Parts: sequence; C-alpha cells; structure tokens
Amino acid sequence: MSRIVAAMSGGVDSSVAAALVAGGTPDEVVGVWMRTHPFGGEGWEAKRSCCSPDAADDARRVAQILGIPFFVLNVEDAFGARVIDAFADAYLQGATPNPCQACNQYIKFDELLRRGLAAYGADQVATGHYARIDRIDGRWRLLRALDANKDQTYFLWVLTQEQLAATRFPLGQLSKPQVREMATQLGLPTADKPESQEICFVPAGDYRALLEERRGYAGEPGPILDAGGTRVGTHSGYAHYTVGQRHGLGVALGEAVYVREIRPASNTVVVGARDEIAQAQFTVRGRHFVAGEPPAERFEARVRIRHRAPDVACTVSLLGADGLLVETAEPVWAPAPGQGAVLYDGDECLGGGRIAHHDAAAAA
Repeated sequence: MSRIVAAMSGGVDSSVAAALVAGGTPDEVVGVWMRTHPFGGEGWEAKRSCCSPDAADDARRVAQILGIPFFVLNVEDAFGARVIDAFADAYLQGATPNPCQACNQYIKFDELLRRGLAAYGADQVATGHYARIDRIDGRWRLLRALDANKDQTYFLWVLTQEQLAATRFPLGQLSKPQVREMATQLGLPTADKPESQEICFVPAGDYRALLEERRGYAGEPGPILDAGGTRVGTHSGYAHYTVGQRHGLGVALGEAVYVREIRPASNTVVVGARDEIAQAQFTVRGRHFVAGEPPAERFEARVRIRHRAPDVACTVSLLGADGLLVETAEPVWAPAPGQGAVLYDGDECLGGGRIAHHDAAAAA
C-alpha cells in the first residue's frame, strides 16, 4: 500500500485533504508542515499565516485528531532563495512576480517531493489545492477543479508529468462550503479559520519594506512619462510600481492613467490611458507544458493572465527556444511582465509561461 505525505499548512483546505487521504488507514499517512521562515522575526509573532508558528500548531492539532504522525520539514534556505529573493529580484527587474507559482514549483512540488518522500518512506504527496488530475493514454493531465471559484490550476501550470504522477488533490471534486462542512463534522479546529489573502512573507502587507530589507532598495525618484515621452510626474522608485496600477501615481492629467511600462535601466515609469493598457498580443518566456511538449507549433487555446481574471480565446505560437507568442481574440487588461500566462484547453491546463517585458516582445 502506498504511503502518502499530507502537506499541512494549518488551514482548513489542507486539513480536510489530509483527513480524506487518511480515511480508514491513518498509518499510511504522514502529516508534514513546511517551515519556510525562522520563528521570532519582527511581525511574525502576531501574523496568522500558513508560515507562522500558529499555523504549525493548528496543523499539529489536526494531525493529532486524525491520528497521523506529524513532522516539520525545514525548507527555509530553499524558500528564501527560490521564492523570497526571486520575488525581490523580479521587482528590481521591473516585473510583477507571482510567489505562489514559485512556491509550488520549487517548494511544495520539489523540496517536499524530493526530501519529504525520501525521509518518510512515501511515494505520493497530497495537498489542499483545488485542482484535479487524471490520466489518458499514459499521459497525466492537470484539470480545473469542479468549483470554478476555487480553482487553483493558475498556480500549478509549472508541474511536470513526474510530479503529477506522485500527487493527489483530494479537494478537486469539492466546493469550499463542502470542505468547511467536512471539517466541522470531523471536529477539526481549522473548520472556521479564515483564508489568508496576503503574501505570507510580507507580514506588514507592504513589499517595499522587503525590497529594502532584502536588497537595500529604498527607491530613487525618477520621471513618469506619458506614451509620447513627455514627463508628467515624478515617482518614488520604479520598483514601487506595477503594470496596471492606477492609485498612488500622483499624476493629474484630467483622466485616469495607469502604469503601462516600467523601465529599470532608466528608472522610468510610463503611464497611459485605460485603452492603452489593454493588449491583444504579448510574449511569454520560460514556457512549460504539463504534457512535456506543446500540442503543436501553433495552436488554439484559452489564456488567463491573473488568478481571478477570466480566460480568453487565443492563438499560441512557439517562439524561439523557450518563448510563446500569444494573440488574444480580444484585448486583455494590462499583461504584467513576470505574471503567469496560463493556457487551457477546456478543463485541461496545458501549461504556460511568464509574461515578458515590452522590449522582449518588440525584439520577438
């Protein structure tokens, strides 16, 4: 019988996922909480996130109720380098990172799979993600969750065939209300625990402080230009802004303007009117396909550029060694460099890449 590592964050989703795989054979399940930060840092004592000491305590209590062994896996070094430092570096490069995608790619489905499975004699990992997996003609497929409001495949497009083969998503067929009801019936202390909407490693909710702490970046004022190159204001530091941002620009032009482009080399922020921010064509870099290869050199799909954004019809063309050209049937709002562009064929998540800068798109 397979032994399963249940990744437990201390939230209701991972708690119920662990309960579902434990079932009547709790001896075959091991609960693991990943320690991503040193305890006791400023601001962490009061923060109840998936990375806090409180979360570890909640996960441990759930494991006791389920009757499964519980361990803490220290992934501080990998999380610091592959998630936090990468997050800070992306902003300094004028991009808008998605740390949840990086965490899934390098921590939950890399560190946990490699180290956790070996350490606990398991061959599968179960998580509380809302997604589904199936297998057709020898190929593993990543599918949207049945609950469209909770679907998390946008954060999972980085997974490989080998990772999917060793992964279970017990919540893929359930809705959030059903998960909470199950937690209540099981008497789990996480049943009514609210969801965290913040970045787990930014306790104060302001990534600017992280940039200064991690990279010594306090920001240097520079020009805000319109699309024609005319200076219309002054910013506090280019890395303090993201593409699509409207508030906090300090620019009065008689109409709403949004960040259109960030140019780190010249410490410049470019703004434009709303209709100038939407695009019907953009490129991505670091392409990845869940199947291990693209459907074709050029193919039809649907693309989503933000977790909560609707996906739109598009045509995708392979571009160079690791890029994609995405042409959408209708303009999409503010494709931000660094964010994931995730591709779908119906319920199947095909893969994706990270949106490239304007200069990369022009060069392509």
